[in-house]
Amino acid sequence: MSHFAQNLETRVFLWCLLLVSLTFLWVLKPFFGPIFWACALTIIFYPLKLSLFGRFQHRPSLQALLTLLLCLVIVIIPVVVLITSVTAEALTLYQKVENGEIDPGRYLEKIQTTLPVVQGFLDRVGIDLTELKARAGDLAVNSGKLIAQHTLSIGQNAFKFVLDFCLMLYLLFFLLREGQSLVDLMVRALPMGDKRERLLFAKFAEVTRATVKGNLVVAIVQGGLGGLIFWALGIPAALLWAVVMAFCSLIPAVGAAIIWGPVAIYLLATGSFVSGLILVAFGGGVIGLVDNILRPLLVGRDTKLPDYVVLLSTFGGLALFGINGFVIGPLVAALFFAFWGIFMREIHIADSAEEALEADKNTETAPHND
Repeated sequence: MSHFAQNLETRVFLWCLLLVSLTFLWVLKPFFGPIFWACALTIIFYPLKLSLFGRFQHRPSLQALLTLLLCLVIVIIPVVVLITSVTAEALTLYQKVENGEIDPGRYLEKIQTTLPVVQGFLDRVGIDLTELKARAGDLAVNSGKLIAQHTLSIGQNAFKFVLDFCLMLYLLFFLLREGQSLVDLMVRALPMGDKRERLLFAKFAEVTRATVKGNLVVAIVQGGLGGLIFWALGIPAALLWAVVMAFCSLIPAVGAAIIWGPVAIYLLATGSFVSGLILVAFGGGVIGLVDNILRPLLVGRDTKLPDYVVLLSTFGGLALFGINGFVIGPLVAALFFAFWGIFMREIHIADSAEEALEADKNTETAPHND
């Protein structure tokens, strides 16, 4: 067989391989969410599998099953219970807004009455308070309708939710059991050099674990603390606001303060000085410090991203991947920096080696004085 024929066969095979791979990924697209979370939970719990259940290493199925049960108890069941409780509380809040029990316009009137400076500020910037109250009421009603529609959609798509949930559990069990062999298989298949591939896989696991823990754990802690202080101060729908603050804590610079800050201002403006001061002190002194204390411990300096990168990647991830984008966006950004860091390090090593080789050649060819 001629050299040209061999090259043609190789190119045709590679194009077919690429086409089949892309088609397979397209087939898996409807299950992107379960696959992603199964991979993320595997990366997080795999070290626990080795440390807690290492004695069962000769029984990999039992080892994976015990790790899966641990994951269910620690993560999955509490998340399902939380989603159910928040949905019920959100529907109750929507019904109160729709029935007129909660009127956002009335809260703005209280602020206007007790803080005339607010009215003066609004007049200077050209904002009509009457129109603002109407928009606040419309926003509350529309937000409630959106929550109700999503709740109804979840109920109608209960079968899909159960299917995705069971699929994630099955994949999680399989990945926990066969994780190392799958990594070895991918190292053999990918044409990037075994050493580089293992380094990239290790970096991927490190970045995934740090990003998920750093984002989600900090968000859960800040949201939980915010919900706790709201409950202690008697603010309605404390659990719902806790979840909202957990999501907002993923936004750099402002974080959960975008929720508890206006509430504190409202409490101070309406004469609840003690509650307002407590909320300000707790929000600034406790909730605000959680990010500065926990994130460096969970993420580490090597994988910590600049705030502007986190902000852009979070919003970009939300736009592309929906609710999963809160994790996927910063994860992709962290991997981007990790890949380029490895690339620049290898180029620097190669350049240094070439410079050393050139220096040795110059030394050998230099004239010697006897």
